[in-house]
Amino acid sequence: GSESGVDRDRTEGGATVKLEHGTPREIEGESMRIIGRELEAMGIVLPAGCEAVVKRAIHTTADFDYARNLRFTPGAVEAGVAALRAGTALVTDTNMALSGVNRGACEQLGVERFCYMADPQVAERARAERTTRAAAAVDCWASEHPAGIFAVGNAPTALLRLAECMEAGTLRPALVIGAPVGFVNVVESKERIWSVCQDLDVPAIVAMGRKGGSTVAAAVCNALLY
Repeated sequence: GSESGVDRDRTEGGATVKLEHGTPREIEGESMRIIGRELEAMGIVLPAGCEAVVKRAIHTTADFDYARNLRFTPGAVEAGVAALRAGTALVTDTNMALSGVNRGACEQLGVERFCYMADPQVAERARAERTTRAAAAVDCWASEHPAGIFAVGNAPTALLRLAECMEAGTLRPALVIGAPVGFVNVVESKERIWSVCQDLDVPAIVAMGRKGGSTVAAAVCNALLY
């Protein structure tokens, strides 16, 4: 829909429907109110500390399944907010997720954003080890930002490698956001990272099941930033 602030008319079933467009802030506010009403109609009550994250994931996807499949370790939201306020680096597995994270909000907090998928050394390491670039990139995360916030929205292999590094003690994230999407190793990678984060007492927000994506990972990051 348009965000120009201009009203337009549309004919629908013989009747004229007036389409009202406000500012982007007004549109977002109304969207959040609609989400709240629909959640209430479904009988879903979100935990207060997790509400903003879940609503932003729904706002990004128009998918109310995130009210049920987003899982939080105790205090994960608070830990993520505290890490961002402390200027902790935020690392994503895709440039799409990186571009979706609000740059201005990060700059205000002194948070640097990184993605290593296009790094030639990562590509070479992936070829040498016969693995994915996403998995090879995690080794860069461990060496460059061992206590960073890690947001995975595409590659289950990144979550699996992240779990291995955590168990080996080469990194301890301030927060893990696990939201890859797809059919191969996706469910399993999320269950694995969830289990490891629980065992090691690492804060985590994970979209269980098949659903997710770079936009969801970015949405979770933005909810914490906002």
